[in-house]
Amino acid sequence: PLQVGGSGCWNRVFILEAESSVLTQPGDFIIGGVFTIHTSPKTTEHTFMHAPEPLQCRVKKKNENLKLELRFARAMTFAIEEINNSTELLPGIRLGYQIHDSCASVSVATRATFQLINGLDPIFSLSPETLRPPSLVLGLSVSRSLISSSLPVLQVSHYATCACLSDKQQYPTFLRTIPSDKFQAAALVQLVKHFGWTWIGAVRSDSDYGNSGMAAFLAAANAEGICVEYSEAFYRTNPRSRVRRVAEVIRSATARVVVAFAAAGDMRVLFEELLELGFPPLQWVGSEAWVTDPLVTPFDMCLGAVGFGIRRAIIPGLRTFLMDLSLAQASASPILQEFWESAFRCRLASGPVGPGAQVCNGSESLQQLQNAYTDTSQLRITNMVYKAVYAVAHGLHSLVCTIMIHIRKVNFTLNGNRVSFDANGDPVATYELVNWQLSEHGQVEFVNVGYYDASAPEGKLLTMTRNITWTGGQSQVPKSVCSESCPPGTRKAVQRGKPVCCYDCCISDQWKPCYFCSADSLDCVRCPSDAWPNPQGDACIPKPIEFLSFSEYLGIILAASSVVGACLAIAIAAVFYLHKDTPIVRANNSELSFLLLFSLTLCFLCSLTFIGRPSQWSCMLRHTVFGVTFVLCISCVLGKTIVVLMAFRATLPGSNVMKWFGPPQQRLSVLAFTLIQVLICVLWLTLSPPFPNKNMKYYKDKVILECDVGSAVGFWAVLGYIGLLSLMCFVLAFLARKLPDNFNEAKFITFSMLIFCAVWITFIPAYVSSPGKFTVAVEIFAIISSSCGLVMCIFAPKCFIILFEPEKNTKNGWTHGWVNFY
Repeated sequence: PLQVGGSGCWNRVFILEAESSVLTQPGDFIIGGVFTIHTSPKTTEHTFMHAPEPLQCRVKKKNENLKLELRFARAMTFAIEEINNSTELLPGIRLGYQIHDSCASVSVATRATFQLINGLDPIFSLSPETLRPPSLVLGLSVSRSLISSSLPVLQVSHYATCACLSDKQQYPTFLRTIPSDKFQAAALVQLVKHFGWTWIGAVRSDSDYGNSGMAAFLAAANAEGICVEYSEAFYRTNPRSRVRRVAEVIRSATARVVVAFAAAGDMRVLFEELLELGFPPLQWVGSEAWVTDPLVTPFDMCLGAVGFGIRRAIIPGLRTFLMDLSLAQASASPILQEFWESAFRCRLASGPVGPGAQVCNGSESLQQLQNAYTDTSQLRITNMVYKAVYAVAHGLHSLVCTIMIHIRKVNFTLNGNRVSFDANGDPVATYELVNWQLSEHGQVEFVNVGYYDASAPEGKLLTMTRNITWTGGQSQVPKSVCSESCPPGTRKAVQRGKPVCCYDCCISDQWKPCYFCSADSLDCVRCPSDAWPNPQGDACIPKPIEFLSFSEYLGIILAASSVVGACLAIAIAAVFYLHKDTPIVRANNSELSFLLLFSLTLCFLCSLTFIGRPSQWSCMLRHTVFGVTFVLCISCVLGKTIVVLMAFRATLPGSNVMKWFGPPQQRLSVLAFTLIQVLICVLWLTLSPPFPNKNMKYYKDKVILECDVGSAVGFWAVLGYIGLLSLMCFVLAFLARKLPDNFNEAKFITFSMLIFCAVWITFIPAYVSSPGKFTVAVEIFAIISSSCGLVMCIFAPKCFIILFEPEKNTKNGWTHGWVNFY
């Protein structure tokens, strides 16, 4: 009796009524193959303790599957013969094979696997020699049900795609040359997403293949925001009423795109039912199991279908090997005999010949046939079988005793295709995107229109290579959405009880000037504070930024006034320098006058730093330069005022006051007053310097770009110190206004300080209340006007005498005449 180690769950099996081995060849190592050549066995229930009885498989009504699966089996024998004839791969070692028919039955496939492990002698052999028990068995299984984790056998599948088989804890001895359905599901989602289909239907085979594949697809689709209107499962052996119910669901649904993760046989049953019911044109998206199966192409209602198929390959020499099958070879094997009789519709002499049946005479030629066996233009799954055999051979070539370890490490090129496995025993997932198109002869053909490579970087997984012909022969991509996109300025309101892809478009309750609603948004979004919605209300656009620039009229006028004022101060300085030896220049303390003119030039020019786009450096520079230059200017005026007072006191008998306020003391006083302001500015810049700021308080429709003072204390300390010096200067000049005429410059200092103080006193409320760029304009105006007041009141009369009344610029004129000009 057969024993299953460690399982305990196999207490009863179906014992076959005949031996299932169909092709064999002896060798040093035996590779076992299990293919679904027939549909199902006639079985009798027995226990393992009973002896096996003969097996008889039911033959399909249509023998295309027999031809296709026989091609797979013969491809396996072809690969083994190639390896045996190779001098580089496994030299001196001969591979053999035992190929069994699973009859699409779990029980038959299980028995075949046990037979391969235990080495039961098959009935038929291509060689007259006695076959050795298998030294190495590899099961090429097609379903999870046929793969056992407890079997001490390495299994390499050409067709089992269930993602569950990647679990090495449960299936440690399983590998495959066909990609896992996990990758195919991801590829299908990328395809659906690429064409903007957000509302789809889904059907699947009620099997391991369909259920696990669709589960992976639905999970990935949900993550991409794709909604599924329905998801139906069926199997070809289900009652017709169930298949009809699935067909009615598809016909009555609103989704125009249907994703089918099903076997070819199941899809044939469904399409037959749909044809009978009648249905509107649908765009079919298929999995590899049926979208490249020629048995489904007679249903031209699927013309334009797209889906992923295993990449086609060219196997040199395979067609010649398949065609090289003689009548004698066919007569030696029951399965080849069945194929021969089915292909040529004759009976072999070795078999029973009924009345009227034609006997095969040997004139038959496979070259004349066009069927699934002879068609090598679509070598997809066949190539998976071919690669599986070579993967085993390369693993054996590395190290026979640890084949499982080394077969996972194989990495070789076979007919231009890379063969390798990852840690889960899966190959690199690459697919062809196949489109059903009509050929010139009016036949459906599989056209490669793109590729999917799971190893490619994100965004480059799916590559389109040519245009697709859609359902009904259309060139436009079909639409499949539950609800049309919401226009800009509206939001999506999900319909109650329906997926998120079904919604109504409405204007948001939150719609305000500061909100925008992009297309297909679930809710309107508040724009950033420095932006506002565009006129369509579907995007935020930056608010216009306002600042006093050199390109606008106000900026040009203020900049020109600043430059003119600076030029005026420089011109006066030049006049004074040219007439520095004249009494009027010498009598007015020429050193302080030149320093005052220099500081006034800087005062005029510092206003330029207030114009232009504020930056970190310009904000710090404008306020500090303004503060220091104005203190320097007022210090000079204050020094001149003190000199006037000291000069008057020095004329009194016995007064020696001028020696305490001579030129050194004057310079020191100006330096001391200025250094105090410098210290205030340094502290201000260190603790909390000015910085550019976007002010959005005054206007909702624009942004005021201005310089924030940083520390208000620092800003007002700078202005306060200037005001204090101005006040001191005004008081002293006011006290000296009634001195003798020779010294009545104090009157004009008083008047200039009166203008200066008036300007800056009125500046404060104007500065506080002026919005935006006008705040800066007010500050520049105060700087220019106060500087002009000083220039005009202190220096204009003297320049007039020097330039237009030079006769008064004499010692006599100084004593008796020109001072009356004041």
